[in-house]
Amino acid sequence: MLELQKHCDVFPNMPLNRLINTGVFSVLQQTDRTNRFEYLLKQTELFAHFIQPAAQKTPTSPLKMKPGRPHVKTGKMRDYQVRGLNWLISLYENGINGILADEMGLGKTLQTIALLGYMKHYRNIPGPHMVLVPKSTLYNWMNEFKRWVPSLRAVCLIGDRDERTALIRDVLLPGEWDVCVTSYEMLIIEKAVFKKFNWRYLVIDEAHRIKNEKSKLSEIVREFKTTNRLLLTGTPLQNNLHELWALLNFLLPDVFNSDFDSWFDTNNCLGDQKLVERLHTVLRPFLLRRIKADVEKTLLPKKELKIYVGLSKMQREWYTKILMKDIDILNSAGKMDKMRLLNILMQLRKCCNHPYLFDGAEPGPPYTTDLHLVVNSGKMVVLDKLLPKLKDQGSRVLIFSQMTRVLDILEDYCMWRNYGYCRLDGQTPHEERQISINAFNEPNSSKFIFMLSTRAGGLGINLATADVVILFDSDWNPQVDLQAMDRAHRIGQQKQVRVFRYITENTVEERIVERAEMKLRLDSIVIQQGRLVDPSANKLGKDEMLSIIRHGATHVFASKESEITDDDIVAILERGERKVGFSIQNTQAAPQSSLFHKPSRSYSEKSTFCRL
Repeated sequence: MLELQKHCDVFPNMPLNRLINTGVFSVLQQTDRTNRFEYLLKQTELFAHFIQPAAQKTPTSPLKMKPGRPHVKTGKMRDYQVRGLNWLISLYENGINGILADEMGLGKTLQTIALLGYMKHYRNIPGPHMVLVPKSTLYNWMNEFKRWVPSLRAVCLIGDRDERTALIRDVLLPGEWDVCVTSYEMLIIEKAVFKKFNWRYLVIDEAHRIKNEKSKLSEIVREFKTTNRLLLTGTPLQNNLHELWALLNFLLPDVFNSDFDSWFDTNNCLGDQKLVERLHTVLRPFLLRRIKADVEKTLLPKKELKIYVGLSKMQREWYTKILMKDIDILNSAGKMDKMRLLNILMQLRKCCNHPYLFDGAEPGPPYTTDLHLVVNSGKMVVLDKLLPKLKDQGSRVLIFSQMTRVLDILEDYCMWRNYGYCRLDGQTPHEERQISINAFNEPNSSKFIFMLSTRAGGLGINLATADVVILFDSDWNPQVDLQAMDRAHRIGQQKQVRVFRYITENTVEERIVERAEMKLRLDSIVIQQGRLVDPSANKLGKDEMLSIIRHGATHVFASKESEITDDDIVAILERGERKVGFSIQNTQAAPQSSLFHKPSRSYSEKSTFCRL
């Protein structure tokens, strides 16, 4: 380091270890770090200076210039979307890469497609461009290209080896296309092919996937030859300094080209609020973020209501069995192994959803779908009371769960109650995904319910024809649940979106939701005040896991009876209204008693869980 070297030159006879022991080393290290930061900040201020003239004169929107030129074909871009497009154009004009970080549901896809359309029709640069997206959103991107700018020739690289080989040979290599849309997985598999192209724009959707610069995906995209790079993300960009650096390094490797750890001592930076605040200014020239409340005035705010449910008798018995099996953990008599604690948490969460997720709980064989499917789960009892009310009101419903086997139960329930439904999870083929989405969104659709696995159905899917979201269980990461809600709460929504979050009282679920809310509040503070947090603060430690497991254990042990209330749905909802403040119209549900046989498989088979 420069300052240290100067000091060594002044004291040539002083050994380095003695220099460190005197405390001079730490002072010089701090000075050197500050000097290097000043240099970095000046470079980013220089970029901001380049962008400023373009921002002042505001580039003419391609939607308003030179009549007769191709326009966005369908619909009309909103004012803030046009401003976003002009900002993207200003970045391009100044040769700078950036991050479009609008909140989920504000049309980042449209703004990106409009930019590529501008490049082709107003700059005569048709491509080649690459749009790198999650697998679940491939067909949505292709449909949006076709809808908004059909003159852009977009191709989608997906499929098995033979399909990919044919598309590469007959389409990609001849070059009769403008935009290639592909998934992270396909990019890794076919990286040798993609490296052959000189890409104009490389667009990465859900860009937080490259926040770790040492991940395989991040390393590969850095090897591509690109003229411009654009990152899209609707979730908070920086959890810690290193992730922020990784994004900046990808955007402008020539500027942010040093190893992060040689520039900053992360622990010291986290304690230096002034330095952290100034570090945030590094990102400002390259980032544009708007939230719904500020720009989309026609979209009513979503309202969330927590519905507290009790355990059924069967659930209580299984919950007790799980706790008793590891009673030494509860008494702190056994060794607290983290994987063992995680397994207990997972089993207790499964029990809160439905006891049929365990072998031997469901009566049978033969397995039948009847009232027992409902009465043995507190959440199913409330769902059975709620859905008829929503249907009578003309609402349509999205139900999210992290467990695919819960979706199996819900699917059988919908068939039993004669509710039209669609389903999407991680195993749903891509062709069927779009068919289901189109079937649900078409005018006068007979589909009342769309059930989705939270992580497989939380990105890039537009289901704004639904106005009610039911979170059957909550994710550890609150951002995942927000993404789920925003499948309905987005542009095009005509009603007020209501969110019903199921929480089983006196169980681990209460503490999990509390923890997620605390994390969400912390994220909000970070975003609003421009602060960075220590990533270790969000990690789930063994002591905290033990505290979550112990929560409600005494209450569960105290009784063997059911805690499911006989109250009607209005009374149940009123318990949550005191916290949120909205109500649902009171109508009566008609009981049904139809019975049919289902395939002889158990819901407990391979019960899938989310990642912690």
